[in-house]
Amino acid sequence: MWEKDLIGKHTYDYHYLMKRWKMDALNVVDVDEHLIKLPIVLQDESRHIVELQFSGPITAPAVRVSSADTAKSEEIIDWVQNWLQWDRDLAEVAAHFVGSDLEQLFYAHAGTPIVKDTNLYYCLMKTIIHQQLNLKFAYTLTNRLVEAYGIFTDDVWFYPSPERIASLSYEDLRSMQFSQRKAEYVIDTSRLIVEGKLNLEQLSTQPDETIAKELIKIRGLGSWSAQNWMLSGLGRGDLLPAADIGIQKALKSYEDLPEKPTPASIHERGERWAPYRSYAAVTLWRSIET
Repeated sequence: MWEKDLIGKHTYDYHYLMKRWKMDALNVVDVDEHLIKLPIVLQDESRHIVELQFSGPITAPAVRVSSADTAKSEEIIDWVQNWLQWDRDLAEVAAHFVGSDLEQLFYAHAGTPIVKDTNLYYCLMKTIIHQQLNLKFAYTLTNRLVEAYGIFTDDVWFYPSPERIASLSYEDLRSMQFSQRKAEYVIDTSRLIVEGKLNLEQLSTQPDETIAKELIKIRGLGSWSAQNWMLSGLGRGDLLPAADIGIQKALKSYEDLPEKPTPASIHERGERWAPYRSYAAVTLWRSIET
């Protein structure tokens, strides 16, 4: 077992990170101990279980990273820092909104990070599954998929591989209460990955516009899906899913509007939030979470 302390240089609300991570019943979170246990799959496909234990105030946070896998310690540290976006200055983000229409929102929810999924493939599958479903049932379906086809090790679930999901029949997912179309989208997209027609790692290095253009070519993936994958999978900083009902509800509540703003009006306002529109989105979502 090895461990290493990472000292944060900027405000980072790790309490919110843990709250968001705990929303998924499959994730291992100990709120009292400020501890998260993560399943990590590195580029060589090796699987590792890593513990993150946070401490300190959010203005001067620290995280102790530990794992039993000593041979991959440096790669794991790099992965953790990338996942947390530990070097991104959230105070600089908040400063951008001083004097803007969202100033009070960023003051009330200081240091809100983008909470990323740990796996690009699973993030895409979750995005497909969550489309047009209420959050509770969406998590029910994703959890059924993981529990049926993932790998359970040391209290942690590793997500199913594209190869495992590509080998399924549509009826396998229909038996879990997936709709026919959603079953097709999940399995067919997995088959594209297995066949080498969709390379998520390669795609992740491209500009936002290129990623969106490639993803919406795939049956079952639209603009919302592409933006969600770039936000939750890649942690891109300047995305604004204006058609998202949550963002519309949050703005309506924040400004006490008589009705939800239109996507067009949100896009127009969002021009003033660039280049940190993703942080406007996640902070708006946070403002209405219970």
